[in-house]
Amino acid sequence: MLRISNHYISKVVFSLLFLEVLILIGSFYAGAGLRIFDGDEFVLPKLDHFFMSACVFAAAIVFSMSALGMYQVKVSEGLRNPFFLQLMPSFAMGFCILTLVFYLAPDLYFGRGILILVFCISGTGIVLARMVFLKSSELSILESRIIFVGCGQLAKECGELVTRSGSYHKYHVAGYVSVPGEDITVPRERLLALDHGKSLVQLARQHRVSEIVVSVQNRRGGTFPIKELLDCKLYGINVTDSTTFFERETCQIRVDSVQPSWLVFGGGFDQSWVRTFMKRSFDVAASLLLLVVSLPVMLITALAIYIEDRAPIFYSQERVGKNGNVFRVLKFRSMFTNAESGGKPQWAAKNDPRVTRIGNIIRKLRIDELPQILNVLKGEMSFVGPRPERPYFVEQLTERVPYYNVRHSIKPGITGWAQVRYGYGDSVEDAVQKLQYDLYYVKNNSLLLDVLVLIDTFKVVMFRGGR
Repeated sequence: MLRISNHYISKVVFSLLFLEVLILIGSFYAGAGLRIFDGDEFVLPKLDHFFMSACVFAAAIVFSMSALGMYQVKVSEGLRNPFFLQLMPSFAMGFCILTLVFYLAPDLYFGRGILILVFCISGTGIVLARMVFLKSSELSILESRIIFVGCGQLAKECGELVTRSGSYHKYHVAGYVSVPGEDITVPRERLLALDHGKSLVQLARQHRVSEIVVSVQNRRGGTFPIKELLDCKLYGINVTDSTTFFERETCQIRVDSVQPSWLVFGGGFDQSWVRTFMKRSFDVAASLLLLVVSLPVMLITALAIYIEDRAPIFYSQERVGKNGNVFRVLKFRSMFTNAESGGKPQWAAKNDPRVTRIGNIIRKLRIDELPQILNVLKGEMSFVGPRPERPYFVEQLTERVPYYNVRHSIKPGITGWAQVRYGYGDSVEDAVQKLQYDLYYVKNNSLLLDVLVLIDTFKVVMFRGGR
């Protein structure tokens, strides 16, 4: 795994993305060369404009492929229907984006004939690149061999995580090293014995492992092999904490295994003025752009709500923001006016009977969240961040869920990492699952992660992707 701006990205996916960007830019130049070689009248624009056109073309296609989930690679599917069902719409979506860009910036336009050639060449190149990628993924040299120190429930969950099928990062579990005093829940035939005075380093060398994951729930007492783990690390073997392992592999932080010291002394939680300035600039720019683009949709939504259930059009409700400050969030009203006639707050369920017909549509398309653009411009919210919760539920969840208040260390968002990865929640258990994603975002928030969340949000809204 590569760690870019505190976010974990697979080396395989990063390499594939980098290769396909080169293919797209190279296809642009190849298409232009073939067009000129055919003798057609075509005048190349200025060199800087031509390179900019190539970059815009590559960015449009990569964004489209990302939005349709083509970089969430499943090796087991190969190049069967899912790949081609995603590639063609990606190119069609990229064509629409390019049409809009060329309308706004006509100097970047490079002609219809060359555009057709570029699409044909780049499509062929991407198919060939995916074939090579999938073929190379079968090589055992790319397989990581791993040992888990521990034999309890935590070790079992770690082992089950790495053996999930379809992942582009393949692991081979060499076995588990038991720790005295821990119940054995893993298969006994997978236990590795440190007999005849054999050290952990020798065991790792024998099984040719490249990583050791410490998956022991209780590390107190003199039975924890801290010295042997240090020897392994000095020998060049990666030694990883189970919390970091889960963070890396699932992009969430498990609240049931995290230690307070790990949060205190670990990396992340960047609250510097540089990050604050960058995030605020991003929030304002993204909100103004979305406001302009979505204004017609918002006007139609307001009219539809009024026709079905009359006024009020908007719905204002208290939510908890940064540092526990309470503010009023603004949304399009999606429920009947007497939704909480009993006076007691209720969880918003996925198929809530209190939702109107228009409300059901705008909730599925996330249109009900659009008025929160005003909350972002006022500085009460960010464009990307943990979703704000009502004070009534925050009080309950803070008492029952460890580290719940950590999510209030940054501004809440219109969309967030938990929303695109988990979706709606209507119980304390769902709140715990979403918190694990929120903690990951709070710890590793960056401009890159914000962009990835926006791409996933686009996929969820337009193509019902994600959860």
